[in-house]
Amino acid sequence: MKFPLRPTVTHPKTLVVGVHAPTNLTKNIQSYFDEFVSLVHSNEIEYDEVLFVKIRSIDPAYFLTKGKLEELAELCKTHEIEEVLISEPLSPQQERNLAEILNVRVYDRTHLILEIFEKGAQSAEGKTQVELAFLQHQKSRLAGRGVHMSQQGGRIGTRGPGETQKEKEMQHIEHRMVKLKRDLAQLAKTRETQRKQRLETNIPHVTLVGYTNAGKSTIINQLTKSDLLAEDRLFATLDTTTRALVIDGTKKGVISDTVGFIQQLPHHLIEAFKSTLTELLYSHLLLHVIDLSDPNWEAHTQVVMEVLKEIGVDKPMLYVFNKADLLDEKEFENLKLDQFEPHIIISARSKDGIAPLVDYLRIWKPSKAQ
Repeated sequence: MKFPLRPTVTHPKTLVVGVHAPTNLTKNIQSYFDEFVSLVHSNEIEYDEVLFVKIRSIDPAYFLTKGKLEELAELCKTHEIEEVLISEPLSPQQERNLAEILNVRVYDRTHLILEIFEKGAQSAEGKTQVELAFLQHQKSRLAGRGVHMSQQGGRIGTRGPGETQKEKEMQHIEHRMVKLKRDLAQLAKTRETQRKQRLETNIPHVTLVGYTNAGKSTIINQLTKSDLLAEDRLFATLDTTTRALVIDGTKKGVISDTVGFIQQLPHHLIEAFKSTLTELLYSHLLLHVIDLSDPNWEAHTQVVMEVLKEIGVDKPMLYVFNKADLLDEKEFENLKLDQFEPHIIISARSKDGIAPLVDYLRIWKPSKAQ
């Protein structure tokens, strides 16, 4: 299995490890691993080696089974690896144990996604949400370090300098989290005031949702003649953006973009972004954008629906199947979309390609029940 390596620069020697675990029910595991490599690229990480392994069971202590762990240890030693990126979420204990036995820094999928969000957040609210999620993640990692740190005390029953340092770090994290939650509450009040003003004026609100890199930003750019960042990159945009929705010179309402979802999205992030995602509760129509060209599009659709369910969103929805231009004739004929109603098929990269969506919005009206 070969992947293009990034140019050699001064960076820690890094190994990307794709794991096909029994808990991963993705139909197209190659596509899933490709997505992880895309996460690495999106985080601007240079990597030197790639390893793909399949395990039949998960070891509670190391995640990887004994044989695969030995294979990984040998590879790290041979290539003098300094960092290992694992494609699956690890428990704090598994991450610590792997780092110790491999003698490298170990980062899992969750850490990678959090770093991407940290780099990508632009608004005050987005930055606050991401920092809170990161601190929650760090806190869970710090909690188990006491056993090793306390050993610095020298005698059983004593509290060594390491334990004291751990307590200081925990206190700092907890104090910072309290402040961030207070800041988020204040930002949420501002958002609520803006929402009430919009509701009082009865302005229809359309919201784009979907898996990361499905094409939401491209769609909003086409519909509103905006210039939002629309890179072919995971989580290219994180902050919610709202624009006027004008069709044929007539204002139909407003349309908002939202952060993209992903498989195994860290729960810390879902919690942190709930104040932003509550905007979905007040939408009149959800446009669920789906990348038809991705082999795992059905699994991605399910991921989005599960997150919407978790935050209590149940709104009228139009399934917007995007990137149809990237399918060949046979792939197009084999599509089975009957279970997704109502739906339209578009290619958001051109004015003609997005016409079916414009036609739908031209005649759409919010229901009086909303």
